[in-house]
Amino acid sequence: METADVGPGLCCASFNQDSTSLAVGTKTGYRLFSVTSVDKLDCIHESTETPDVYIVERLFSSSLVVVVSESMPRRMNVYHFKKGTEICNYSYSSNILAVRLNRQMNVCLCSLIESIYIHNIKDMKLLKTLLNTPSNPSGLCALSINHSNSFLAYPGSDTIGEIIVYDANNLVKIFTVTVIPAHDSPLAAITFSASGTKLASASERGTVIRVFSIPEGLRLFEFRRGMKRYVNISSLSFSPDAQFLCASSNTETVHIFKLEQHSPSGEEDTPSWSAYVGKMFTAASSYLPAQVSGMMSQDRAFATVRLQMAGQKNVCTLATIQKLPRLLVASSDGQLFIYNIDPQDGGECTLVQKHRLFGSDKDWEEPEKCELTEPPQACQTYAATVAIPTSGPVTATLTGYSEDGGAKKGEVIPEHEFAAGPVCLDDETEFPPVSIR
Repeated sequence: METADVGPGLCCASFNQDSTSLAVGTKTGYRLFSVTSVDKLDCIHESTETPDVYIVERLFSSSLVVVVSESMPRRMNVYHFKKGTEICNYSYSSNILAVRLNRQMNVCLCSLIESIYIHNIKDMKLLKTLLNTPSNPSGLCALSINHSNSFLAYPGSDTIGEIIVYDANNLVKIFTVTVIPAHDSPLAAITFSASGTKLASASERGTVIRVFSIPEGLRLFEFRRGMKRYVNISSLSFSPDAQFLCASSNTETVHIFKLEQHSPSGEEDTPSWSAYVGKMFTAASSYLPAQVSGMMSQDRAFATVRLQMAGQKNVCTLATIQKLPRLLVASSDGQLFIYNIDPQDGGECTLVQKHRLFGSDKDWEEPEKCELTEPPQACQTYAATVAIPTSGPVTATLTGYSEDGGAKKGEVIPEHEFAAGPVCLDDETEFPPVSIR
């Protein structure tokens, strides 16, 4: 998931790969939260041993967490936070800018300004090094989490928005899958869908967001965030079923786009006035300059959120919590906002809860409740419209092992904590204490 340097309160914030956990780095250390409930935010771990943490990434719901601090920006530490022990560490020749984790392939990707290192998580053995990559001061990169569609993406240029996509299934002979000319200006954000079949991107201008098919690299969707001003998009995230895409920036608005293909004929069962006007614009676009007609063909936000602050970075994600679609936003002032999304009509999202993320115990207050905490009971089909499709029949609950979901080995874990592939890593056997200098 996306990681963002979100401001003076938080050094960084990142959601894990299935958006069930939030990790935040502060001046005093880092904290891990479980975000599987709307009304309750559980801090499952807090560490004050490593100050000034600017990168913290948790591997799904396992006990493995990767930490990088400003005091040692060239060293990556891998911890077993339940045991409070270091599994291993690795040092580089320059500062670490980003870390991405992939459970199925046991891969840890570490991005530096002009190189990318790929390690085996178990023992930090170096699997592949990509040297002399285009200058990448923000460490921008993306790693898909699907075991059958494992891809790596990073900028192919520091002057235009070109994306290089690698096949990460075979790390011995890694090869370029495609090169995507995504934008005219340099990239600001990229992210894969959970299935690894879609890639979203935004440029430094921040006005247009595009979605491409993977591995073909064909443009599937194009969304316009705005026209009045350029913004810095800091976070892009697909919903688990890749039907929605959210984008946050340094403005007060978070945009949610709906990824739906319009019928070739453009006919609708119940034609609306907006559809009629849309057809008029489409017909007129052939007579207009390419730049103008391109703007007219771009889709706008399906739903939006107005935050209480602007001018600062934040990180957002789309998740299914308690069987309903939610938008989660970790803000720079140390709060987590949870919104309901109407998957049918979109519009302005409803704030249902907000939680504090840091501060001393005496500063913590009861989470503020909004007037509407849950939608009316009549909205039972609301969850069904965003149910995550599966390749085969899946029961409502599955047996397995989840460390922060309240289940133990052999017990039942909630469906929202289950991901395709192995349920969880076996920390006892797969992460022996190894120190690598």
